[in-house]
Amino acid sequence: MPNQPTRATLQSASEQAAAALAAMPLRPEVVSCPLCSRQFLTYSELSEHYAADHADSVAPAAITLNVNGKTCELIIEPYLTLKQVLQFHLGLIGAKEMCDRGACGSCTVIINGKPALSCNLLAAECEGKSIETVEGIAVNPRWRPLIDQYCKWDAMQCGYCTPGFLVSAKALLDRNPTPTEYEINDALSGNICICGTQPRHSQAILEAVKLMAAEVSENG
Repeated sequence: MPNQPTRATLQSASEQAAAALAAMPLRPEVVSCPLCSRQFLTYSELSEHYAADHADSVAPAAITLNVNGKTCELIIEPYLTLKQVLQFHLGLIGAKEMCDRGACGSCTVIINGKPALSCNLLAAECEGKSIETVEGIAVNPRWRPLIDQYCKWDAMQCGYCTPGFLVSAKALLDRNPTPTEYEINDALSGNICICGTQPRHSQAILEAVKLMAAEVSENG
């Protein structure tokens, strides 16, 4: 039998996501050299420092990312993945790191409307693109039925992979609001749950589809 998610649990998840989004730094207050930890006020000063003291090293890059509708100015090492930047620079820990090889789907985010593996992308490659994480989904009332049904149908055990599944499901429903069970399983085929919850995901998503359609009808 499916479980009934408690209001406190759902509210807590939404509040945590909202707090993480509110705490995202939009620009660095200081610029630190990753090699010697010296701090500067501007990126230009950091660049001059590299030219003078670390001429044989690649200087950090200044990039701008659009994450969950917010524009974030960042100064990062060019080799950092999007997953690393989301976690360590922006404080968004929803995208998980499991395999770090693009094979499990736990780090899934949505980039320009399509699911993407953030562990396989350099953050610098994502400049100018629209990035959506599970935190952005969690605070959007439109997707509350999807999260509700994931809780109701126990479509998670340890929960580590769940954000990746939710993001992939949201990307599917954006392009296909009434998927079949086959289409759901196909869309989630890149996500792996070592706890074995896969059969519950299609149940949760199919029921969420019905509830979301009912809400649209009620609201005209």
